[in-house]
Amino acid sequence: MRVIVFFDLPVESLEQKRTYRKFRKCLIKKGFLMLQESVYCKLALNATVATSIMSAVRENKPEEGLVQMLMITEKQFSKMEYVVGEKQSMIVDSDDRVVIL
Repeated sequence: MRVIVFFDLPVESLEQKRTYRKFRKCLIKKGFLMLQESVYCKLALNATVATSIMSAVRENKPEEGLVQMLMITEKQFSKMEYVVGEKQSMIVDSDDRVVIL
């Protein structure tokens, strides 16, 4: 499962900019990876974990702006089409597990 967070927060005043940075840092601290500007994604093992991730985002939501979340399966995520640009492979973002003996 994947949890995708889309957000559009106002950044006109210093307080709004501070709130934007705080929310963004919170997402990164919770393990989200940036797909695009203001679009973050996190891998979850199952729907229960994804639901708890979404609850954690709700607890840290900003006072104003727009924050949307979407839970999708790994199969749906893998069907994402890149119209312009390429998938960035600098970060390992998969559910493959490595075991070194």
